[in-house]
Amino acid sequence: MANRPPAEIGAPLAEVDTPALIVDLDALERNMRALPEKIAGRPVQLRPHSKTHKSPIIALKQIELGAVGVCCQKVAEAEALVAGGVRDILVANEVVGSIKLHRLAALARHASIAVCVDDAGNIADLQDAAAQFDARIKVLVEIDVGAGRCGVTSSEAALALAQVIAQSKFLTFDGLQAYQGGAQHLRSYDERRQAIERAARFAAQTKALIEANGIPCPRVTGAGTGTYAFEAASSVYTELQCGSYIFMDADYNRNLDASGNAAPEFEQSLFIWTTVMSRPTAERAVVDAGLKALSVDSGLPMVADLPDVVYARASDEHGKLEVRQPVEGVDVGDKLRLIPGHCDPTVNLYDWYVGIRGNRVECLWPVAARGAVT
Repeated sequence: MANRPPAEIGAPLAEVDTPALIVDLDALERNMRALPEKIAGRPVQLRPHSKTHKSPIIALKQIELGAVGVCCQKVAEAEALVAGGVRDILVANEVVGSIKLHRLAALARHASIAVCVDDAGNIADLQDAAAQFDARIKVLVEIDVGAGRCGVTSSEAALALAQVIAQSKFLTFDGLQAYQGGAQHLRSYDERRQAIERAARFAAQTKALIEANGIPCPRVTGAGTGTYAFEAASSVYTELQCGSYIFMDADYNRNLDASGNAAPEFEQSLFIWTTVMSRPTAERAVVDAGLKALSVDSGLPMVADLPDVVYARASDEHGKLEVRQPVEGVDVGDKLRLIPGHCDPTVNLYDWYVGIRGNRVECLWPVAARGAVT
């Protein structure tokens, strides 16, 4: 059961209880409009990744702005999205095990569902599940384009899987999953560009081999917030799976542009609202947002608006701040905005988004797929 919201609609930001996941709605909306505008005229479509926000409300807003559907990573996420009204979903991941496959096949009776594979045995199991539910499922072969995670490592192996899928009554071969996740946070522009050039070459080679063997390959999908411009310009990718662009985080904000500057293309719209709970010394303050309120896998959060205050250490329920210069607004009871180090897993820690416009609560959105890890 979800916890009660940390605020009421119409309340001032100062009255929002902490820790809370707050969203600057103006910045969020500008980000959601910006990416479709940036790729306008390119032969690619946007399929944003909902593992970032885990919210059918946000997913439907993205679709209203031109997205063809959304991605997710887990069947449980797809179930939450379909329950919220989303009707075109790519599970951009392998789904293994009869329980999950049966849930996926059942879901395909109510929405357009696609899934990734990199194993012939998994295809057979997927076929059996689809047959039991008389469901049609789109299937993409995942190729490893450099991330070193899932995916086959040769075009010939991809062709062999595509041929198996093409022979199925209940499965449709729908293309290639070619996501280079490792490239998203390479700091330099040239490193990211070169990584995607390698990925695109492999994807193009694989697509050509499959089509030369008489199997249409309509989709090559991948890309993320850190590299989308390269995939969009490649003439190989047909879909972009960017997710973090709507929120951003401290790690993405460190990526460098072509001039070598940290100049993010999108605005920071997601913050952790936290309260100073202790100020034992002039140089140290403690806030109520610790490890259970934010993810630190990509580094500690940054304190927004106060460059002389550094989030230095996290424990379960406490965040230690170093106050390096005398500043106002860091006394007991004061509230601060933190920029999370990694937006996706931070979102998964909360039941509610608190949407803020003009320092007032405009909306409360449930994080519907929170904890959806199956």
